[in-house]
Amino acid sequence: MTDVLAEICARQRQAVARRKARLPLAELERRLPGPPPRGFAAALEAKLEQDQFGLIAEIKKASPSRGLIRADFDPPALASAYAAGGAACLSVLTESEHFHGADRDLEAARAAVTLPCLRKDFVLEAYQVVETRALGADCMLLIMAALEDHEARTLARLARDLGMDVLIEVHDAAELDRALRLDSRLIGINNRNLKSLRVDLGTTEELAPRVPADRLLVAESGLHTHDDLERMAAAGARCCLVGESLMRAADVRSATAALLGLTVAA
Repeated sequence: MTDVLAEICARQRQAVARRKARLPLAELERRLPGPPPRGFAAALEAKLEQDQFGLIAEIKKASPSRGLIRADFDPPALASAYAAGGAACLSVLTESEHFHGADRDLEAARAAVTLPCLRKDFVLEAYQVVETRALGADCMLLIMAALEDHEARTLARLARDLGMDVLIEVHDAAELDRALRLDSRLIGINNRNLKSLRVDLGTTEELAPRVPADRLLVAESGLHTHDDLERMAAAGARCCLVGESLMRAADVRSATAALLGLTVAA
């Protein structure tokens, strides 16, 4: 695990311990099943069947590497703009310390649209999986660099039992090999090196040929233009997760459509 990721995960475990003290697991489980899950992978596949890109559009106020990204941060408005621009799904950051996210951001964004939502956070234990479903998320992120194999397997199984899809994120060949042993269709390749924070689209190009055809491949990080999406598609990833470039746009709806190569009505 990288130093940056290790620090985030250590603080995350402390935050989860505080949440457990306020809301024990047994009480949290009484909030299940939550809103009926919307098919996250199915929404991406529907776009691909229409010969479009499957865009997971991210709602993110800040990041450790870039600081504050958007000052006028309005999750419902952003969700609506993404939906109108042609996104297939949403990704909502809920980690508070490093990304300035909150659980209410996910709930508000999901309530504003019909798109399925990914809870983007650092999930390390079963309590967070239950918490994720109780919030109404339709998909959960698991980062292989932060988890041992048995942990990832247990968390992925619990998420599926609760009706959620799981996006398994990898950064290199070793993590991809581990991820492919898990029962999840969604494989995300993050082009950002977690140690240097440098972004290289060549990461997806290098790893994509190793991903079997029965998996749904998602390219993440460093995607700014329609040409970037075409480059990832040529490598085998017609689904993508894009946040910062869209979050910085003055007109998020138009920027989303332009990224996807779509024309939207005025």
